[in-house]
Amino acid sequence: MRKSLLFCGIMFSSVFTYAQLNTVKKTDNKGYVYEMVENDPSNTRIYTLKNGLKIYLAQLKDEPRIQTHIAVKTGSNNDPEDNTGLAHYLEHMVFKGTSKIGTQNWNTEKPLIKQISDLYEQHKAEKDPAKKIALYKKIDEVSQEASKYAVANEYDKLISSLGASGTNAHTSLEETIYHNNIPNNELEKWLMVESERFNELVLRLFHTELEAVYEEFNRSQDNDSRLVYYKMMETLFPKSHYGTQTTIGTSEHLKNPSMVAIHNYFDKYYVASNMAVMLIGDFDFDTAVPLIDKHFGSYATKPAPAQYVAKEEPVKTIVTSEVYSPSSERVQFAYRFDGAKSSDAKYATLIDYILSNSTAGLIDLNINQQQKALSAGSGASFFRDYGMHSFSGAPKQGQSLEEVRDLIFAQIENIKNGKFEDWMIDAVVNDLKKSRLQSWENSRSLAASLYKSYINDMPWAQVVDQYNDMGRVTKQELMDFAKKHYNDNYVIVYKRQGENKDLVRVSNPGITPIQLNRSAESDFYKNFMKIGTKDIQPVFVDFKKELKEGKIKKTKFTSIDNKTNDLSSVYYISDMGSDHNKKLGLAVNYLNYLGTSKYSPENLKKEFYKIGVEYGVNAGTDRTYVYLTGLQKNLPEGIKLFEHLLNDAVANKESYQEYVKSIIKSRANAKNNKNAIAVALNTYAQYGAENRFRDIVSEAELNAIDPKELTQLIKDFFNYKHQIFYFGNNEVATKKAIEQYHNFGKELAYPAKKDFPQPITDGKVYFAPYDMVQAEINFIARDTKYDPTLLTPSGIFNEYFGGGLSSIVFQEIRESKSLAYSARASYTNASKKELYNYVRANIGTQANKLPQAVEAMNELMNNMPKAPNQFENSKQAALKQIATKRYTKSNIFFYWLSLQDRGLNYDINKDIYTQTSTLTLDQLNNFFNQHIKGQKYNVGLIGNKTNLDWQAVQKLGEIKELTLEDLFNY
Repeated sequence: MRKSLLFCGIMFSSVFTYAQLNTVKKTDNKGYVYEMVENDPSNTRIYTLKNGLKIYLAQLKDEPRIQTHIAVKTGSNNDPEDNTGLAHYLEHMVFKGTSKIGTQNWNTEKPLIKQISDLYEQHKAEKDPAKKIALYKKIDEVSQEASKYAVANEYDKLISSLGASGTNAHTSLEETIYHNNIPNNELEKWLMVESERFNELVLRLFHTELEAVYEEFNRSQDNDSRLVYYKMMETLFPKSHYGTQTTIGTSEHLKNPSMVAIHNYFDKYYVASNMAVMLIGDFDFDTAVPLIDKHFGSYATKPAPAQYVAKEEPVKTIVTSEVYSPSSERVQFAYRFDGAKSSDAKYATLIDYILSNSTAGLIDLNINQQQKALSAGSGASFFRDYGMHSFSGAPKQGQSLEEVRDLIFAQIENIKNGKFEDWMIDAVVNDLKKSRLQSWENSRSLAASLYKSYINDMPWAQVVDQYNDMGRVTKQELMDFAKKHYNDNYVIVYKRQGENKDLVRVSNPGITPIQLNRSAESDFYKNFMKIGTKDIQPVFVDFKKELKEGKIKKTKFTSIDNKTNDLSSVYYISDMGSDHNKKLGLAVNYLNYLGTSKYSPENLKKEFYKIGVEYGVNAGTDRTYVYLTGLQKNLPEGIKLFEHLLNDAVANKESYQEYVKSIIKSRANAKNNKNAIAVALNTYAQYGAENRFRDIVSEAELNAIDPKELTQLIKDFFNYKHQIFYFGNNEVATKKAIEQYHNFGKELAYPAKKDFPQPITDGKVYFAPYDMVQAEINFIARDTKYDPTLLTPSGIFNEYFGGGLSSIVFQEIRESKSLAYSARASYTNASKKELYNYVRANIGTQANKLPQAVEAMNELMNNMPKAPNQFENSKQAALKQIATKRYTKSNIFFYWLSLQDRGLNYDINKDIYTQTSTLTLDQLNNFFNQHIKGQKYNVGLIGNKTNLDWQAVQKLGEIKELTLEDLFNY
């Protein structure tokens, strides 16, 4: 998988190239001045309002929607040291409304919130545990009274009424970003809501949301990657906030918050001069800017606040530490560099991709390709003041973490000594340019590039020119940089297998459920809903018009023109998968380690990387995709090379033996991994013992296989019937290459398919033990087979009942009762016409809250509350989402393929749109009564048994405690 561009921190500023860039100032048709960078492929405009607010605008016209981001240049680095977690908690509270949004009677609610704030100050100062408990009970009591006047999640109701999707936010070290994706005709209404909510902070429903954040803290304790990351940051940045505090905060600070401190933080950092609005999508710039000015231009003009500046002593020695958890062992180490604006970022990022680019990096070829470790890789990330280049590796069976570390060190030494080919720098730069071309076709990816530029104070011109700047680096410069910076000046974390003794386990605070007032509406909401907008009419896909169908020889060939850029892809698609031959997936993955009579495995990867063409194979249960993607000019050469690999793959017994060892080790690791266990558990709960997860090639079978059998399976693959799909801008050249090099085969019938049963769920509880703070419980019930008439009511049910922030499940379990961080329910329609639909529900909660959370979920799944206004809101949101949904580019083909699997040959959204417009709450209730209520749910429960109320668990049904062998079948 290609590394994330943002993760690797490739956005940097270099003082050496700024003079070469050309940023121009222009004036739009409304008289607003903006900046643009010449030759910017995104054509981004950057405005600055008189009060300092930045505006970033870019157009992508794939659909009539706008990806919006509001960026605030602050994060956990600015948290007070006695109030860590504050920036993140504030992010949650910004969704709670203002004195206009989310209240029925602000004059009555306001003094109650002030009283709660005063009580929290007393609670924070109090040292006597008994008195703290008494104060918390008083907070809970006053919060009940205050909740009578609140309207829970009214912000989300306002935003969802627009047809918004992806409503969320995130906080990290130096940024807080608020996300929404809206129809373009709702821009001004969106601005009305956002300008109101960022203009004022009201900390309503505070203690229930605080408990939800604490549940998020619990999730972080159970997250192995965070465990290693926190220790890495702590040792790499021992004197600054990068390492001395985390974004989530400490348990002690989360349990002792200050509403006063949160208000002070908001007043300081949430000001126009420290914020930016990003809009990417199909809209008119000259219309958008005056609207933003109208709604945000009235914000006070204040100087931008001073940002926290990290200061560290140089790392001069090796700093070693260890962490423990039940999951498998691995090692991670990192070097510290100067920040995003420094030239360090350029050199370290270039070195990172020469070492690890997922195809032809030194670590890729010399460690992963040769299977010298289970896995290894690297990533460079840069913040405002500092950055780091980190390396990680997992050992094979019998291999020490120190041995893995030394394998990676050897590759760093190769950089120092120039032991990498001269073409690598150009290849890396070209690959990054291609990846950015792909990513900037996506509005969220482009928006992320824009807000990273803003957060790190980097001129957009630097971002546009960054790869050209990389291309100017010489091999000798890179060697010199590596020799200077990659020495015995790193921090290293050994992640050992064992008990994590630092887990924080706390008691259930016993929050009294607050009132939700579902039918209540603020005056702001009432007036807002009266504002009309011109509807966008839906556009449904005409597949006959969009898809060009034909044949190459006897093979079906479908194509779509790429009218946007020079990227092209070819897919070979076979309706044969692991259900037809469970060795197929084994063969597909083995392909990564194979060479041919002409190329070694390493040289083959180099050849693909040189021409910038990626290939991949995805063997599903009953369909396999073989694909190539790259710049059109190189695609024919890529087809030739890939067909050569498929037809001339050479089996290697030694590489196969190492491959088997890696499989066995990966399987052993999975049995120690919480997420893998949860997947196995929930699959077992749904299907029973006879399920695909357990249908593996056994260790004995693996060892008995002749690798030639796998290479023959690869060579024979195209002898079976398949079709070809092409997306690009030169069909003639591509078809010519396919005709010349592709094995069209004999169109053999597929092998017999193994069918897996979908047994009726009967109310059993399946438990898997794992040492964790939270408990995760999943409910699943089999319903009827796929029925297209259920698509409309199930879609509205998911929106209204179990999906977003204003859904029934979220409000009841998290917002009102504060019993879980994650709580959701859904009706899942089958992906194929012969399969069954399922009802699902999920709760992730502190172990000692599980009985109450389950009780609350059971009540909801048998008695759906009726909220007419909320239902109507969900319905209108669904209609607007369908009306503005556009299938474009290659997505048209894959949508068509999914419809065929369901026995459809037209865009079903046309029916769903019509049916949604007339759906009533009574009809939704009928759907609930027929398909949700009274179901017998099988349950998958994972957690630490000693922390669970086992008597309460036993009330859920007949319990079967599963062993790891039961779950994994090995």
